[in-house]
Amino acid sequence: MALRTKLEILEGERMASWSPDTPCSCDCFVSVPPASAIPAVIFAKNSDRPRDEVQEVVFVPAGTHAPGSRLQCTYIEVEQVPKTHAVILSRPSWLWGAEMGANEHGVCIGNEAVWTKEPVGEGEALLGMDLLRLALERGSSAQEALHVITGLLERYGQGGSCREDPTPFCYHNTFLLADRTEAWVLETAGRLWAAQRIQAGARNISNQLSIGTDLSAEHPKLRPHARAQGWWDGQGAFDFAQAFSLTQQPVRMEAAKARFQAGRLLLQQKQGAITAEVMMGILRDKASGICMDSGGFRTTASMVSLLPRDPTQPCVHFLTATPDPARSVFKPFIFGVGAAQAPLVLSPTFGAQDPVQTLPRFQTRVDRRHTLYCRHQVALGLMESEQDRGQQLRQKQQDLEQEGLEAVRGLLAGEWAPRPQELGGLFQAFVEKESQAYA
Repeated sequence: MALRTKLEILEGERMASWSPDTPCSCDCFVSVPPASAIPAVIFAKNSDRPRDEVQEVVFVPAGTHAPGSRLQCTYIEVEQVPKTHAVILSRPSWLWGAEMGANEHGVCIGNEAVWTKEPVGEGEALLGMDLLRLALERGSSAQEALHVITGLLERYGQGGSCREDPTPFCYHNTFLLADRTEAWVLETAGRLWAAQRIQAGARNISNQLSIGTDLSAEHPKLRPHARAQGWWDGQGAFDFAQAFSLTQQPVRMEAAKARFQAGRLLLQQKQGAITAEVMMGILRDKASGICMDSGGFRTTASMVSLLPRDPTQPCVHFLTATPDPARSVFKPFIFGVGAAQAPLVLSPTFGAQDPVQTLPRFQTRVDRRHTLYCRHQVALGLMESEQDRGQQLRQKQQDLEQEGLEAVRGLLAGEWAPRPQELGGLFQAFVEKESQAYA
């Protein structure tokens, strides 16, 4: 059966189980050589969120912190560490954490919502998105970042509403972590967790438990708890997904199965030839549902990262900062001397009057749109209403993205040697070009 035919069948299954209120969300991908076409690990994520939610791209420089200092996350405080790494984050603009991001050491992380047999509490703790940012700020490798997450999970737990709405929407999390040499899948159920190391090949995750019997690390109480609950008899091989997955899956997780299978097929089709452009194409695949635009949810931001094995070459992180990757521009960010916040992708702030800060939370709404988001929304409207103008705008997007890809190819091939300040300002330059194209 041809790949596209398989994808069409999977799309039919997905739509059969989908409803306008189904919270569909997120797909993460990684390619580790020899699956990659070049000697590099390639990471990618689509963040699928409430369709009117704005995602900003935030640069946070490395920092040093006084002993005993505290850190305010979205809902709770945690102990701060003496030093934190520089990070680039794509995050829903109302919260502290992030949906995806990278740090100066070439660590990338994306998270996914998951529901298991372990109950999801509405009590406020660390969001999965908080855990993601904390891991990037504190971990210098994918494995070290994983240990940061599991340590914080054990101490503080995970919980709290994950959307800006008075009706709570809570879930547990799975994570895909990558660096220049390998990747890890980390899946959680409350404070319990299982992890799988990926040292070769391609892997994806999509809102469901996917680690079976191939566990590389786990919470010490994982198997005893499963046995005590009657989810595993203690005799045969321990299958984490089988033991902890819900017997009656909610619609949102049944729909995720089709996306997971479609994503796996797309990766298999490109085994040995996966590049950053291939990952961008997968994130733009609408037939599979990976590029989400249905009902109350859509892909609100996307990211692809190129992590060369050669430590002398820079890691490159392509971020959209706008919804719908099929009609957005992946713009390159590189950590360096001149790296700074791009003002046009930074949302306004509201201080103590922010609905997330005032109790009870989320009783009012504020306008969190940043400049590029506003201009991109106008461009999307023109693409839908005026065919000729829309085609011109889409061509401008494609040309700008190609310009960025060519610049990165030249840089990695040694054909372009920009000044450090120019390299650090690359993302901001492309954000400004995109904004001007819409204006």
